[in-house]
Amino acid sequence: MSSTTKDPVLVVLQLTGGNDYLNTVIPYNNPLYQDNRPAVGIPEEQVIDLDGQVGFHPSMAPMKNIYDRGDMAIIHGVGYPQSPRSHFRSMDIWHTCEPDTLGTEGWLGRATRDIDPNKENVLTTVSFGPSLFRALALPGVPVACVDDLDNYGLLPGISEQKQRARILEWFAHLYAPAVGSGPVMDYLGQTGLDTLEGADILKDAPGMYSSSVEYPNTPIAKKLKGVAQVHLANFGTRILYCDHGSFDSHSNQAGMHSKLWTDVSEAVACFFDDLKEHDAGDNVIMLMFSEFGRRTHDNGSGTDHGAGGVAFVLGEPVVGGQYSEYPSMKTEHLEQGDVVPNHDFRGLYSTILEDWMKLDAKPIVQGSFEKLPYLG
Repeated sequence: MSSTTKDPVLVVLQLTGGNDYLNTVIPYNNPLYQDNRPAVGIPEEQVIDLDGQVGFHPSMAPMKNIYDRGDMAIIHGVGYPQSPRSHFRSMDIWHTCEPDTLGTEGWLGRATRDIDPNKENVLTTVSFGPSLFRALALPGVPVACVDDLDNYGLLPGISEQKQRARILEWFAHLYAPAVGSGPVMDYLGQTGLDTLEGADILKDAPGMYSSSVEYPNTPIAKKLKGVAQVHLANFGTRILYCDHGSFDSHSNQAGMHSKLWTDVSEAVACFFDDLKEHDAGDNVIMLMFSEFGRRTHDNGSGTDHGAGGVAFVLGEPVVGGQYSEYPSMKTEHLEQGDVVPNHDFRGLYSTILEDWMKLDAKPIVQGSFEKLPYLG
């Protein structure tokens, strides 16, 4: 890209645990919805209408504002064939794009390698959370992993100088050539050194940040505020990843799902307001996804693991609206009681990789898949 053009930035918000598609974008005008949801169904009068057919969960009012200004694409029926309905296996598939084998390379690890093949910037990709997401993992590709940006790199009860010396000694030992060290230990060692290098830079981000936007005091708001701080610090970060959950609503779903979407919607709205205040949102999109949807018929208190789900792509560059089709809820069209995915998640990734990040998607997602035109 030219020097006068901003590099495209991708923020990923993973809705961990299997978000209930049918109670997120609700087909309230379909009588089969209420028939299948005697315990957890949202009354029609509470649904935030989108188009006379479907609407948002009542806790998603801030998301509706984003949708109304044309900055949100809703992608219906996202998933993949023969969902295993296992959190761990399904998330592995989403992270590696390997539905038939146990993959070891994250799709965004591959993307990071393509963006920065010479590893010139240890902050090309930043992961927010206590551990690195598999989607970002690829041997030899540095990723900065931060749990708390305000205390990044700090261990309680130890002076910064002593702890840094201890960490460097530990990682240097791991990375030092030694009999039996092997590629795994080498990878861990280099990752540690890269992480410390990233810490030296990232720890300055909060001090460089000023905003009138007041984020809620919730875990996801704290993460997205950190994402905004890193983006606004102009470190050259291109991929930022975080998660929220758990959306695993087997029981007591009503209050649980409402709280989750209240927190997510408020945090996401603040994030985009923050970018807008700083005139820094024109090169940022956010992908929100979950590993699967949930069972069509509730279990009396919640919903069990399903298949087809919903994804969202948000941001100023997005061509807003609804894409793909809402899967049929007719009994004869269900598989194992679940709505069937009709848009492969690798097509979702391909659209983002090619039409936004300007990368070749095929080697990253392991094939060619249908794309949708929500990014122009």
